[in-house]
Amino acid sequence: MSIEAVKQYFKAYHMEDRVMEFEVSSATVELAAQALHCEPARIAKTLSFSVKGEPILIVAAGDAKIDNAKYKAQFDAKAKMLSPEEAVTLIGHAVGGVCPFAIREGVRVYLDLSLKRFATVFPACGSASSAIELTIEELETYAKADGWINVCKGWAAEA
Repeated sequence: MSIEAVKQYFKAYHMEDRVMEFEVSSATVELAAQALHCEPARIAKTLSFSVKGEPILIVAAGDAKIDNAKYKAQFDAKAKMLSPEEAVTLIGHAVGGVCPFAIREGVRVYLDLSLKRFATVFPACGSASSAIELTIEELETYAKADGWINVCKGWAAEA
């Protein structure tokens, strides 16, 4: 899967023209913020984990970090990120372009509360040089999110 798969995914919603591609890398929060001319916190980074042998995605604000205690309380498991190879195989996107769109069947997607302080955010679109601007409601809809969770720390408006 790739940016082409994500464009096809959004085509079903007549949104493929909103997918942005860059001449520069957007593979990290900092690079994506530079490419988009926005604050790093508005980059919706998608992190891939294994929970009891099942792949999951957590979409969080660019300035948020996984809080191991909150993660363990949420999932009853220690936070274990997927390797780059596992991300391609189990999620369908390479690290740097992992996003919650056009992913493998059965991958659960969770949205972290760190995102809710923004009107719009920028998740990747399946490549290390792409993004789409979505409202929080659009992100929830198109990511087919399994729900909102609170597993991050270090973000600006943390409660």
